[in-house]
Amino acid sequence: MPDVFINYRTGDGEQAAATIERALSTRFGTDRIYRASKSIPPGAAFDENLIHSVRRSGVLLALIGPQWLAHPALDREGDWVRKEIQEAFLCEIRVVPVLIGRRTERPAKDQLPKSLTRLADCQSLRYDHQNDEYDLKQLGDALTTLVPELARVDSEAPTEPESRALCNTVGDVRGTSVQAGTVNGDISSVKGTHGSVHIGPSSRTVRQSGAGANCIEGNNENGIHQNFGAPPRGEDDEQ
Repeated sequence: MPDVFINYRTGDGEQAAATIERALSTRFGTDRIYRASKSIPPGAAFDENLIHSVRRSGVLLALIGPQWLAHPALDREGDWVRKEIQEAFLCEIRVVPVLIGRRTERPAKDQLPKSLTRLADCQSLRYDHQNDEYDLKQLGDALTTLVPELARVDSEAPTEPESRALCNTVGDVRGTSVQAGTVNGDISSVKGTHGSVHIGPSSRTVRQSGAGANCIEGNNENGIHQNFGAPPRGEDDEQ
């Protein structure tokens, strides 16, 4: 099922249609982007295929070139460019006019056949081959918002940043050891170690052999109050 149906007129927008289709197919997958000359299988009834594909699409891009309004076929009820847009409106499928070139303007209501007057009220995008990289990016980004399925298969979607792992090492611990990342509040103690204690995301090291040790890094606005217990008894204490 196509998510995007590209509507265009031969002689007025087929080159832009091919460029847009290739860019969107590269970004979202070729099966999700419908362009008649690419997507209709050989031997298939093109009229049934066109109408069926319009009805199943999520958005129709109506490519409007400099000669789009002046083409005499637009006033004929059997004109396929006209019929595809009418079918999209009938099925409440979003229609996005894509203005080809710098000077092409969005058609006014009084310039359109009665069945296409809604087209004048549709917000448009622009594609200019001299600014194709930017315009194709803008078009693809807009489609990911209009068709959620495209956002899930978007090859240009930003990747999630890798999370930084917290890796602390404690050697020869006799007592309690606590590993923590960002701490708001109190943290427990490390008691009775013989060896090195690495604290936090950086290479801060406490080398402790005895009752306790301090490791201070960064601002210390409120002071540090620690109590490592009574000092070890020596020979003078026994006497």
